This record gives sequence, C-alpha cells and structure tokens, in this order.
Amino acid sequence: MAVVEGGSAGTGLVARVKGILLSPSSEWDKIEQEPATIGGLFTGYVCILAAIPAVAGLIGGQLFGHGALGISIKPPLGVAVITAVLGYLGALVMTFVLGSVIDALAPSFGAEKNRVQAFKVAAYSGTAGWVVGVLQILPMLAVIVLLAGLYGCWLLYLGLPRVMKAPADKAPGYAIVTILVAIVVSIVMFIVVGATSMAIGRVAGFHGASPAGKMGGTVELNGQKVDLDRLQAAGERAEALSKQPRKAVSPDALKALLPESVAGYARSSVETNSSGTGDVSIVVATGEYQKDGNSFRLEVTDLGAMGAMAALASGMGAHTTKETADGYEKVATIDGRLTSEEWNRPSNSGKYSVVIADRFSVQADGSANNIDDLKQAVRAVDAGRLESLAR
Repeated sequence: MAVVEGGSAGTGLVARVKGILLSPSSEWDKIEQEPATIGGLFTGYVCILAAIPAVAGLIGGQLFGHGALGISIKPPLGVAVITAVLGYLGALVMTFVLGSVIDALAPSFGAEKNRVQAFKVAAYSGTAGWVVGVLQILPMLAVIVLLAGLYGCWLLYLGLPRVMKAPADKAPGYAIVTILVAIVVSIVMFIVVGATSMAIGRVAGFHGASPAGKMGGTVELNGQKVDLDRLQAAGERAEALSKQPRKAVSPDALKALLPESVAGYARSSVETNSSGTGDVSIVVATGEYQKDGNSFRLEVTDLGAMGAMAALASGMGAHTTKETADGYEKVATIDGRLTSEEWNRPSNSGKYSVVIADRFSVQADGSANNIDDLKQAVRAVDAGRLESLAR
C-alpha cells in the first residue's frame, strides 16, 4: 500500500498513520518495499500531518494562551499566525534535513545509501509527534506531545535498520547517532523559528502600526491586555534605573515630608531607618498617627534600585482585584503610578500605598475609620517634592 502513489489519498493516509503507530514493525516492512518519491512523501504525507500541530498550537494559543508556573501569555493573532507558519515550515525543513542526514550517514554504518529510502524514514518517524500535536489545542496537555516525540524516536529506531538495510551489529549505532542529530536539529529549528517570528513581529509591528524595532500592539497576560509599546518603554526605564541608581536621599529629607497631623489624626512619633550601602540602599521615614483608638503608620520609602521593579509593574498596567466577605484587595496603575489598596471591614484596618516617580513608596497601614482616611494620609505627603528628589 503506497500512500503517495495512486489510490485514495485519504484512505491511504489514515491507514498508514494507524499502521505506523499501532504496529510499527510490520508497517516498516511494508514501507521498505513500496515505491515512493521524495516529492510524493512530502505532498502526500509530511505536508498534511505537519500542519496538525501548527494549526492546533495556533488555536490553543488564542483560546488559552501559552505559559507555565501560573503565568499565561496570549500572543496577538498576527504574531501567533507568523509563529504557526514558521513552525510548519520548520517541520518541513527538519524532515528534509533529517532525511539528508540519514542518507549521508548510511555508508558509515554499512547501510545502503538511498535518498528515497532515507526520506521514508524521516517522513514516517515523525508521525506520532504530528498526530498527537492536535493536543496543542489544550496547552496543559503539552507533556503528552513531548511523550509522542519520544515515541517518534522509537519509531525511527525500529525503521532505520529495516528501510536502510543496516547490518544488525551497526544498526543500533546508526539509529542512536541519527536520533541525536534529530534532537539537535529540532533544538536549532525551535530557536530559529522563535527568533525569526520575533524579528518579523518587531519589523512589521504586531498590528502593523508600530515603527520598525518596536514591539507594538497588545498581548494578553493572565487574561489582561498589556500594551506592548508601554511595556517596552517600562522595561527600558526599569533597565536604566537598575543600571544607574541614584544616591539615596537623606532620612531627614523624608522625615520632613511627614505631616504633623492628617484627617484629624495626630502624629505621636516619628523615626527613620536606612539599610544597604552606597547606591544600593533603602531609606524609610515612619510616622505613627492616632485618633479615637485608631492608629496607623505613614511611611515614605526611598526604594532606590528596587524602584525598577515598580516601573516594570506600572508599565505592564498591573491590575488585580480580590473580593471577600470581609473586605477587598486591589492593585492598579493610576495616572502612571502603581497603587495598592486593602481593607478589612471587621477590624476596620487596611493599607493604601502609591509609588511615585518609580522610586518612592508612600504607604499608610493600620486601623482607621475607613479607607479614605488612609488615602488622605498618603495624599498629604508632597508628591511634587518627591518627584523633585527623584530627579
């Protein structure tokens, strides 16, 4: 039964897939005897099956995103299509290279040098990975796709000595070397496809609107849209801050920013602390405020180089919310500033903080009549003065 020469292409394709996956030994014996052409192997088999993981990955990435360790990224459709097309072309190129390598290695292991036979092995040993690649629609099943790739190595190990007529004593070495080459080629193709898709995306712009060299467009991160132009700018800003940290301001300069009273709360004490040395240091000024049994701390902190992380978070448009029966938590970027807010109703306590100029954190933390008291305390600190100190 020839898949690529005559007969019903669809029927032959399905039968060949079933045979090579379920009874590989006997199927390789059939493959060794049947006529074929390199062009026919590609158009009638490789080009069809290699499209399965490419299309499935494209669909899965748009529906569920890609990621690990709790982080999921859903790429823009334009980039996803580019990556899928390049991945598909990479699979075709890898098959061609593998077939050429099998043919070139044949004399070294006493096998028959036959280009068509070599391409049979390259084409059919990829069956498991391509067919199971349909599971890329569900990224969480990626481990099964990996196992299918390992089964493909087993298929190659079984088929190589049969189809290339390698002597029994040299067949294992022939197979092992070929498998190692296949692994190396697959790694190279993965790197090339990734780098090429990113390069094309940057030059063309994810949505065709960004200038060359810019990322452009948006990407979905854990279900939220992230402006990539803004993210790139934030990354550059964070890098600059981390490489060129400013000398920390004096504790007295921060202490002077703490008001004597705010929202009817009187300041009962004040203290300053600093840690680190040289350019890598953190300075904190803290005031304690009390009224009617409530008390909170108002802190002004010079984050120093740690401000780079705040710059990156605000650039990503950080935004999370959590509601419970007792209260809530919020993180948002407001007017370009990273803001955090928490409140617990039973205890009438919470926390409110703002990062100013990607360097200074102003935070009120403790018990109060309501969250507005804490917000008012934070706003009582002169943000304009902090911005001047950041420069």
